Amino acid sequence: MEFLANLVDKINGYITDYCLVFLLIGAGLYFTVRTKFVQVRCFGEGMRNVFGKISFKGGKQEGGLSSFQALATAIAAQVGTGNIVGACGAILIGGPGAIFWMWIIAFLGMATIYAEAVLAQKTRVTDENGEIHGGPVYYIRSFFKGGFGKFLAGFFAVATMLALGFMGSMVQSNSIAGTMGTAIGMNANLYWIIGLVVAVLAAVVFLGGVNRLASVTEKIVPIMACLYIVGSLVVIAARIVYIPETFGMIFKYAFNANALIGGGIGVALKAAISQGAKRGLFSNEAGMGSTPHAHAQANVKTPHEQGITAMIGVFIDTFIVLTMTALVVISTLYAGDGVLGSSLAYDSVNGGLLQHVATAFPKANLAQMAFGVVFGETFGNIFVAICLFFFAFSTILSWNFFGKINFQYLFGKKYTVIYTVLAIGFVFLGSIFQNDFVWNLTDFFNNLMVIPNVIALVALGSLVAKSAKTHGVCDLPAIQGDATAEAEEETPKVTAE
Repeated sequence: MEFLANLVDKINGYITDYCLVFLLIGAGLYFTVRTKFVQVRCFGEGMRNVFGKISFKGGKQEGGLSSFQALATAIAAQVGTGNIVGACGAILIGGPGAIFWMWIIAFLGMATIYAEAVLAQKTRVTDENGEIHGGPVYYIRSFFKGGFGKFLAGFFAVATMLALGFMGSMVQSNSIAGTMGTAIGMNANLYWIIGLVVAVLAAVVFLGGVNRLASVTEKIVPIMACLYIVGSLVVIAARIVYIPETFGMIFKYAFNANALIGGGIGVALKAAISQGAKRGLFSNEAGMGSTPHAHAQANVKTPHEQGITAMIGVFIDTFIVLTMTALVVISTLYAGDGVLGSSLAYDSVNGGLLQHVATAFPKANLAQMAFGVVFGETFGNIFVAICLFFFAFSTILSWNFFGKINFQYLFGKKYTVIYTVLAIGFVFLGSIFQNDFVWNLTDFFNNLMVIPNVIALVALGSLVAKSAKTHGVCDLPAIQGDATAEAEEETPKVTAE
């Protein structure tokens, strides 16, 4: 397992450093320009769409989901371990400056996820039973015809099944077991008990279909986000004198990471940007191709409407929830008298961060330690464990749904039960596997998802630009005529096979 973990970690390093960063930033810049900064122009409209339609009982739709249910399902996938464990890992390895790059990735990602949601809406199909199918495989096939289109869509579908339905669920259950075990003082050899409980709870929702999933997520997501934000604000208020220093460290070490994490300026800056891109992708998922599966299900008047709603999901995930984690961790453990601050974390001989620091504090436990500075060790452990349980469990539910859509695309609905049984098994296995190995596997398949998804997004960029220009109250020019019909005429078609 150690050999495999090191091998996958090396492969991930090359993909992240030389491919992922350029794809995410490049796609984000491309759609920011093509949509004339839709994430800025339409931000207010998106906020009104989301917070004007919050409902804890959206009910069963005749086909698909309500716009808020689709967003709740997407946020359930986005707000998970990446917001707590992923942020901690980025800070440990890339320094506080990694958070700055996560913000940059998220800002650009708001334009990218707008594109994903718009295209998912435009290319979705309805089968003979009235069920809606949509996601990257459908907009990939809508542009790329013939054998290449089938290969690219199939490649994405396989990567998604493995990344979300199987490996991704392992990460979530692994984090639940780690934090829960720490909170109750359970021996690591007994974490399988926690994994079994999580697997059973997940199975109940898996077997209930999309409507049960939507019913659960629309209730869990607002409650879990509010609970975590309130707890984080308490810690931030207690450490308020260190918040200016905290923001200062984020901006300073975004460009001067070698002062904290050691190595040359180029190496340290690369680590900060790389961690920001990798953990930013895992957190907000913009460009990865996961959340379009949920946004395709939304019953909305125009694709633009769901596109701007999707943007708010990234904003909530990164600029609110993840930023709370960053402020808590940095203000308690790095700023002022923090145990990972410069006075304790420097190697007096080599002048860099002690090599054992990143491995001495497991990612999940780092968050528990940070909250424990204010709440006390026991309550800090319990608070993070409870929040992470809801975050990770809701992500398991949404990712399973996304993976199932791709399984059905490849093998048909007849064999879905096989996928469900395997997914439940992986949820259980995640609780007993080594932490770093599980994360490396998930990062690997997440990275593979990005490549075909971004290729298709850019290829269909003109449709996205047209949607941003011709719909919504945030348009820059006044558009004459029936813009909706005009846009629909140019939408490429794909039929269910």
